[in-house]
Amino acid sequence: GPLARTIRAKLTAALQPTHLEVRDDSPLHGGPPGAETHFGVLVVSGRFSGLSLLQRHRLVHEALQAELAGPLHALQVIARTPQQWQSDPQNPPAPPCLGGSKREQRGG
Repeated sequence: GPLARTIRAKLTAALQPTHLEVRDDSPLHGGPPGAETHFGVLVVSGRFSGLSLLQRHRLVHEALQAELAGPLHALQVIARTPQQWQSDPQNPPAPPCLGGSKREQRGG
């Protein structure tokens, strides 16, 4: 969809990734078709070399600041260096949805 294309374009421009996957997880969260509210991204970039996990995630979030302030409700980020990607080229699946009727019940 259009938001997925925007995410791909902005991450490509900001991070010059050697590998990029953009996954729309919205259907797993019970929204209407085409909602584009929940995404997962796997970004492999030399820009991440020497950065902590938090610093890498900040770069991704900065690139998508407008989308996170608007239609994008949730973003799973996997940010790896090319060396990390070479040693373990896997993209874990989306975590289970705990929103709406599936929310965890808290004792109290």
